[in-house]
Amino acid sequence: MTHKIPLLIDTDPGVDDALALLIAFADERHEVVALTIAAGNVGLDYTVRNALKLCEVVGRDDVPVFAGSPDPLLHPSVDAAHVHGRDGYGDVDLPPPVRTAEAEHAALAILRLSHHHQGELMLVMLGPLTNLALALKLDPTLPTRIKRIVVMGGAVTCQGNITPAAEFNIAFDPEAAHVVFAAFPHLLVSDWEATVAHGLPLPQAETWLAADSDRARFYELISRKTRALSEDSKGDRWFTADALAMAWALNPEGEQRVESRPVNIELNGVFSRGATIVDWNRQTGQPDNCDLLMAYDQNRFEALVRHALGA
Repeated sequence: MTHKIPLLIDTDPGVDDALALLIAFADERHEVVALTIAAGNVGLDYTVRNALKLCEVVGRDDVPVFAGSPDPLLHPSVDAAHVHGRDGYGDVDLPPPVRTAEAEHAALAILRLSHHHQGELMLVMLGPLTNLALALKLDPTLPTRIKRIVVMGGAVTCQGNITPAAEFNIAFDPEAAHVVFAAFPHLLVSDWEATVAHGLPLPQAETWLAADSDRARFYELISRKTRALSEDSKGDRWFTADALAMAWALNPEGEQRVESRPVNIELNGVFSRGATIVDWNRQTGQPDNCDLLMAYDQNRFEALVRHALGA
C-alpha cells in the first residue's frame, strides 16, 4: 500500500495514551503526521516530554510534536497523577528525551495540517479537547477539511470514572468539549463505559509485556503503577481507554455495535458537570452528531495490543 491515511493524534501521555501511540506507530495503513499535546493526565511539561520520549523509543523522531494549552479554557482542573504517576509515566525515572517540541502551537499545527491534508486527515483525540477547541475558535471551517474524527471521552449512561457522572477527558475541560461537540457534525466517540466492557485480561497482558522488544520493555516499565492499581481495584481486567479508541480509529472493521445519537456536554450541573448527555430517545429534535462505540471485537483489540508491543 503506497498511500497511507494521514493521522494526527492529540494526546496527553499518560500511560494509557502511550499504549495507544504504540498501536498507531505499529499500524501500516496510517501515517502519524503529528502529535499535538494537551495538559490532562499530568501537566503540559510532562505530557510533552512523554510524547517525545515515546517517539524516541519507537525510532520516530521524524514525527513533529507540538505543545498546546497548559490549562483548560476556563476553569482549573485536577490531573490524574494519582493513576499515571507524578510524571505521567509511572515515576520510573526515565532519562529525558533528546529533542524538544516544535515552536508552533498545537492549535495552529492542527489548522495547518488540516489544509495540507485537506479531506484526508484523521484526528484521534485521546485527551482533553482544549487544543481542538482553540483551533475551532480560530477557524470554524476546520471540520469541513477533516475526513474522520475519533474522540476518547465521555460516559454514555453517566457512569463516570472521575465523578459519578463524568469521564476524565471531558470533565477536565467541559467547555472545550462543548465547543468540539457543537462544531463537528459527526464524531466517533469511544467512551469510558466501552472501555470497561473491553478490559484486557491482566494475566495474559503480563505475558505480552515480557516480549523481547524495546516497546514491550518500555511499556512494562511505565505501566507497573497502573497495572498494580488495576489489579487492586478491578481484579483480572486492565482498562486502557485510549488503546480501545485507537483500535477503533485504525481498524473500524472491528466494530460490532455502534449507536448514533445526539450528544451534549453538561456545563453547569452541581453533580453532573462534564457529563456527556446522550439523547437516547431523540427527544430534543437535534440531529445525531455522534456514533457511540458499544461493542468492539475483543480478539482483534487484544491482537492489536500484542502487535504494538511486539509480542
